[in-house]
Amino acid sequence: MLLDTLTFTLEVTAPVFLLVFLGIFFARIGLINDEFNRVASRLVFNVTLPLLVFLNLLKTDLNQVFALDLLVYAAVVTLLAFGWLVWRARSLPDLADRGVFVQGAFRGNLAILGLALAANQYGEAGVALASILLALLIVLYNLLSVVALSLWRNTGGINWPRMGLDILRNPLIIAVFLAVPFSLFAWPLPEVGLQTANYLASMTLPLALLCIGAALDLRALRATSKAALTSTAYKLILLPLPMVFGAWLLGYEGMTLGVLFLVFSCPTAAASYVMARAMGGNAVLAANIVALTTLFGTLSISLGVFILHFTGLS
Repeated sequence: MLLDTLTFTLEVTAPVFLLVFLGIFFARIGLINDEFNRVASRLVFNVTLPLLVFLNLLKTDLNQVFALDLLVYAAVVTLLAFGWLVWRARSLPDLADRGVFVQGAFRGNLAILGLALAANQYGEAGVALASILLALLIVLYNLLSVVALSLWRNTGGINWPRMGLDILRNPLIIAVFLAVPFSLFAWPLPEVGLQTANYLASMTLPLALLCIGAALDLRALRATSKAALTSTAYKLILLPLPMVFGAWLLGYEGMTLGVLFLVFSCPTAAASYVMARAMGGNAVLAANIVALTTLFGTLSISLGVFILHFTGLS
């Protein structure tokens, strides 16, 4: 039983994180450079990842995976976690660290790592459920990130109309909203188009994971601080544990509980660094949190998958 669970855990997490580490290696030897990473990341975000989300939702019976109560739970615990982190951040002496600390502790890389892990563990149904959660949490994460980084800024306010427009134009949000009616009403699509879309979608996760590794700045680890370590602990352990435990108390189990764990425990999104830098936060701290959560996430997520599978909860 123990050996079977360990084998299962490695089958779920090892391929995902090995691709990330291969990205680090390829960047180190010059096989992937900054320009390739920039172009490939744009291709993934704007084309292949939305197609992957669209196709998986298209193939799935949404009546089986869609649950309003699950979306409400995910939203409520995310807001509660955000409130706690804002309160916790007040103890940091440097104002530029506070918003970055908060954002790093709750904003996970759902679109890539979350979907990749869900695909490895649960296949198309897992990706479909993760995609529905993704549509909600992308909106929440963007809103709360702007709020967190604006709370301790001395100048400028929040441009709500522009942020709302950016969210509506997000390719992943568009993909989810397009896929729902096609899935519910079984609208047909040309086979040639579907096959082409499948070819493109199949590129998504390997290419995206390599790009994450190639973009990871391990030099940021030299500037590891207490704020970075604390934010990392919240992101990987201190928040996912009560979130998943609360879901279990409410009766969630199986694939639903497993996907919730993968969603809540994902390493910090690289986009948090870009937003921190643009909004005057401590960009070095942001990069440090991304690096720490990605590296230590290989262990924490593997341990979580192992425990859930060993106990029969997922």
